[in-house]
Amino acid sequence: MQEELRTLASRLRAARTVTVMTGAGVSAASGVPTFRGPEGLWRSFRPEDLATPSAFERDPALVWEWYAWRRQRVASCRPNAAHEVLARWSHDESTQVHVVTQNVDDLHLRAGTRGLIRLHGSLWEAKCFDGCAAGARAWRDETVTLTNRLPRCPHCDGLARPAVVWFGESLDATDVARAAEAASCDVFLTVGTSAIVYPAAGFARIARGRGAYIAEINLEQTPASASADVSIFGAAEDVLPTLDRLLVAG
Repeated sequence: MQEELRTLASRLRAARTVTVMTGAGVSAASGVPTFRGPEGLWRSFRPEDLATPSAFERDPALVWEWYAWRRQRVASCRPNAAHEVLARWSHDESTQVHVVTQNVDDLHLRAGTRGLIRLHGSLWEAKCFDGCAAGARAWRDETVTLTNRLPRCPHCDGLARPAVVWFGESLDATDVARAAEAASCDVFLTVGTSAIVYPAAGFARIARGRGAYIAEINLEQTPASASADVSIFGAAEDVLPTLDRLLVAG
């Protein structure tokens, strides 16, 4: 792995633009439950049964109870070394670094990441379920608990919903455009994600088509490994600090 780390460090050192796409593997060391793992189960429901517009329409109280539970779990989590390294990189004046995440926990923001692109939204934001024009723009709302009344849209007083992308919904067009623009880079690095689900998988292909060097950091081989120029297998919170030290050492 040392040879791969040195190779990637050399590429990063020479790069003027770097884009990092992160997934659940980055937040695992912070204690954030994975979406589909044993820790992600809640009562007798699967995420696929709750994270849909139809589930919210059928029982908004149940869906908000699930999200309140998830917020409780995430609220006690702290950014780990992987978040901290990426946050520092995002402030580097010598290299333009974009961080694109599939996570909704906002740990990147809490670590201080600049210009974060959140493809799937945020656990800590809400928007109007009825789709009123003013309420289509998400707002910060950290007040929902298991006992609160259902949150309402401050603009039309309709029900508010979590501002996350549910199954069957499209990603926000603005976020997709920003991520696609960020794919014009010298190095495209995926961390803690297989990046095989579209449109996220498409960004790596866009980057490769534009001449980027493609690298991945993951616990194990993924279906995307075959198309990467270099793969480094290990935990993000271990690999990124090691990579950072190599960059500093020059």
